[in-house]
Amino acid sequence: MKAVSTNNAPAAIGPYSQAIDTGAMVFVSGQIPVNPKTGNVESEDIEPQAIQVFENIKAILAEAGLSMCNVAKTTCLLADMGLFSKFNTVYAQYFTEPYPARATFAVKGLPKNVLVEVEVVAVR
Repeated sequence: MKAVSTNNAPAAIGPYSQAIDTGAMVFVSGQIPVNPKTGNVESEDIEPQAIQVFENIKAILAEAGLSMCNVAKTTCLLADMGLFSKFNTVYAQYFTEPYPARATFAVKGLPKNVLVEVEVVAVR
């Protein structure tokens, strides 16, 4: 088991790794829409926030030698289920059939008061 880390995604803001590679699977920690170049959340709207989240995930997966096609499961956290439709439109741009298994939850709060956080599990 080894940690996966890249400067092309935000650094962990706590005692966790961007991802853990077990050899057969890669577990990507929840990603929020922080731009790794600036360290800031660049937008208050769900669509650009979701895009940044998925770009962060892509960068971490690439560091592990994988792509979005390797994602088997996603867990999506939204600040409000009213954002679901717009989030889903962005989500569909990053995955193709067979789509990953997925759970989506509305939560009371997310780090930095963002609108979305996504974690993924990818397989080799």
